[in-house]
Amino acid sequence: MSTTQSERLRELLEPLVASQGLDLEEIAVDSVGRKRVLRVVVDSDTGADLDRIADVSRALSAKLDETDAMGDGEYTLEVGTPGAERSLTEHRHYVRATDRLVRFQLREGGELVARILGVDEEGLDLEVPGVKGRRATTRRLAFGDIDRARVQVEFNRKDGAGDGSGSTSDNSKNDENTTEEEEA
Repeated sequence: MSTTQSERLRELLEPLVASQGLDLEEIAVDSVGRKRVLRVVVDSDTGADLDRIADVSRALSAKLDETDAMGDGEYTLEVGTPGAERSLTEHRHYVRATDRLVRFQLREGGELVARILGVDEEGLDLEVPGVKGRRATTRRLAFGDIDRARVQVEFNRKDGAGDGSGSTSDNSKNDENTTEEEEA
């Protein structure tokens, strides 16, 4: 997809997504055989459940049908959320990942896996898990020191934080942002 088409799609769709109370995170057009697939990734501070995904999908479909932004050929529209192991690239992504475990690739080399405790304009307050029976430690990490960051999936978090249940069950409630990936 050309940068011009990407920019045009973003300009067309972003206000519509925002009017639904969501952020437009990503747009991608891929060719699958003779068809094209337009993938739109949306999110919000409170997550995006299936009803919100369906509402924004209908609104985007109607808007695309009334314009020529996708050209004359057939395409499929897929609307979803960033998924469980999403990359953190914007300030709002870090805020939304508060209390989540994240793998950081550092600019100076090396890697750090830590839980985000807090976010401000300059950087992050982190809890670095203890290794081999040692206590967890806290650390400050400036945004400028981060090359890449990706949320990690946790299946057996011991303290139950973040799952809404306060328990240590394998049947804990799923995080809203991790259940609707690639819903049409």
